[in-house]
Amino acid sequence: MKAINPKNNELIREYPEHTEEEVLKIIGLVQTAHDEWRKVPFTVRAEKMHKAAEILRSRKEEFARLISDEMGKIIRESGAEVEKCAWVCDYYADNAETFLSDEPVQTDARESYVAFDPLGVVLAVMPWNFPFWQVFRFAAPALMAGNGAVLKHASNVPGCALAIEGIFREAGFPEHLFRSLLIKPSLIPKVINDSRIKAATLTGSEPAGAAVASLAGRNIKKTVLELGGSDPFIVLDDADLQKCVTTAVQARMINAGQSCIAAKRFIVVESRLKEFEDMFTSQMAALKLGDPLDESTDVGPLAREDLVREIERQVNASVAAGAKLLLGGKRKEGEGAYYLPTVLTGVKAGMAVFTEETFGPVATIIPVKDENEAIAVANDSEFGLGASLWTADIEKGKKLAREIQSGSVFINGMVKSDPRLPFGGIKKSGYGRELSHYGIKEFVNIKTVWIG
Repeated sequence: MKAINPKNNELIREYPEHTEEEVLKIIGLVQTAHDEWRKVPFTVRAEKMHKAAEILRSRKEEFARLISDEMGKIIRESGAEVEKCAWVCDYYADNAETFLSDEPVQTDARESYVAFDPLGVVLAVMPWNFPFWQVFRFAAPALMAGNGAVLKHASNVPGCALAIEGIFREAGFPEHLFRSLLIKPSLIPKVINDSRIKAATLTGSEPAGAAVASLAGRNIKKTVLELGGSDPFIVLDDADLQKCVTTAVQARMINAGQSCIAAKRFIVVESRLKEFEDMFTSQMAALKLGDPLDESTDVGPLAREDLVREIERQVNASVAAGAKLLLGGKRKEGEGAYYLPTVLTGVKAGMAVFTEETFGPVATIIPVKDENEAIAVANDSEFGLGASLWTADIEKGKKLAREIQSGSVFINGMVKSDPRLPFGGIKKSGYGRELSHYGIKEFVNIKTVWIG
């Protein structure tokens, strides 16, 4: 398994893959660790999870460099990602016991309550775009709930996978409670079919989610899926355009646009269209493309060469279908998997950049007549992850938020994940929730206890 630096396509390191025999042995070790861990008091679990947060913060520069080298994220964002992982560790260390305390219910029994017991060993199939955050937002609640975990991380970030395993071990968790499997996707069915795996969670593409859900379903195992997004960013006629545009650029270009919740379809009422196009394109053009390790860089490379080719296909097909190119529209000359910040306007339903998820630095502007058409266009998607809505009328914004088909709506703000709020989508963006008290309850047995 090879880690390739996308800024120059050079080999960082090659890692030996686990054999099928080694995978089955690791699952057994995790199961044994879980059998003891589930009995450990919350206070002890919390102590170790706080220690994991301390390790993340104390070695932030080291882990940030690892992230940037393996998948190309600019170093400022990599450091922020590590900090966010520490936050989620502390959050669940502080709140897990409260979230999972027995809930008394008044019935005709002498006593009745709802208890929350760990499920067992959970498989996590995770992507490369936030190689630490995606893992920790699953692992922190799962481990605090008393579960064990095996991680099948994306094949281009093996160093991150092993580093995370090392963090939990160094923090004092049982040696084999959290293990990373360096395996090809072809071995995932073997893992899901194993009776010791009780549930699975996946963050990734729609085809990958469908495959894992199908396998888990045949084995009657719980799944949580966080899949793709084509998030709308709706600009109404009374929006504060200065703040709106600055946020729009940030929302589109985080992680070079490689984020499921990055704003992708900018739906703008015609009365503000020209002003939005000019301001947005100007700010996009001012972004500095370059070395992700340079603190002044705004946009790094895409994570792999095939991702550049996919963005090229989507943009070229949309321009051929009538979209107007305002900026960019091609890869950067020279080495590395770079694509220029790109703005397309006049985008319509049916174009590739409208119907598909665009995982790169490409923004699409879609003109609409009014707020009713804006909501209709926002909902005209197979996806439903997040949405951003901009208006000075907060009551109107709250009303329209109810009409938007998505897992979250941010009014006058950028869609983002927060440990305190549930995160997930509907439609082909997946099901189930991560984070908050909802997330920790996804992988527990919600058990009724009735005493006569």
